[in-house]
Amino acid sequence: MTTEHFEKVLLAMIRRRPFKPFTVELHGDKRFEIDHPEATVMRQGVAIFMAPGPVPIYFDHDSVVQIIDSPASTAPGKEDASHAE
Repeated sequence: MTTEHFEKVLLAMIRRRPFKPFTVELHGDKRFEIDHPEATVMRQGVAIFMAPGPVPIYFDHDSVVQIIDSPASTAPGKEDASHAE
């Protein structure tokens, strides 16, 4: 994913109102749900998500396979997931 695409999609998902949880899939099939609009900070193509716990998750445009417009519990599998644009 390019830096520009990563930033555009992530910001659009975080800023939409009303906010809806969405899923980020990283290389290695790791997924996590962004469940709150103020739990993620992004700057210069790098993002930090403060997961419940608090356990921060660092991710960037190189580590993201796709951003899925649904919560992790209902996100489709990799083979049929739609990319958020």
